[in-house]
Amino acid sequence: MTGPPGPAVLLVQVRDHAAAERQEAECFSRALSISPEDLETHSVARQPRLDWGRVKDFDLLLIGGAGEHSVTREYEFSPFLDEVLARWIEDGRPFFGSCYGHHVLGRLFGGAVIEDPASEEIGTFEIDLTAAGREDPLFSGLPPTFLAQLGHHDRVSALPANLIELARSKLCTNQALKVVGKPAYSTQFHPEMGVAEMRRRLLMYRDGYLDSETADGLLGSLRSSPETGRILTRFLELYF
Repeated sequence: MTGPPGPAVLLVQVRDHAAAERQEAECFSRALSISPEDLETHSVARQPRLDWGRVKDFDLLLIGGAGEHSVTREYEFSPFLDEVLARWIEDGRPFFGSCYGHHVLGRLFGGAVIEDPASEEIGTFEIDLTAAGREDPLFSGLPPTFLAQLGHHDRVSALPANLIELARSKLCTNQALKVVGKPAYSTQFHPEMGVAEMRRRLLMYRDGYLDSETADGLLGSLRSSPETGRILTRFLELYF
């Protein structure tokens, strides 16, 4: 006897690195505790035209990270992605964005996203919940300060009134956001990745995205981040 079917999840990917793209899908299915068969992917880097017909039959929409892409620049896929996400959230459907998806959400709702190398975080960092985060149903089960895996050069630097800041770090405010009145969240950090996944990702980017000396230093500094592993499963409990 089988149980009820799991949620149908679409992960929108913005990557040119094939191995990182595959790993990202694995990370999200594992973090959501769903079967890989219940997670479908769409690469806007290869198929820029994302329309409503492609997404409408899914229960949950995700946007992951992006390697060398930046929300501060426009791509062929940018207007399609913005249009679909705006309609999805307006309809009150569950959305979660990680890293690049976090930047997309911030920009879409009128926030400012900037390139800020001085505030970049690559590796494991401490995240602090804000007062709103400590009361939020998704984040309230986490300790006030927890460790998370990060890899970003851009950041959401300013928020409009319809986005709530739920977490921040010493280097970077707006580490987690929620759309007021909607089941739509995003994080600058990667809740889909633990330390093992982060180590594997750094090794993938050792040639090209990161120089070897930097990558070796980061690999030695990584720490376990068990608390973030509960965020996406809790998201499904709340909204599916």
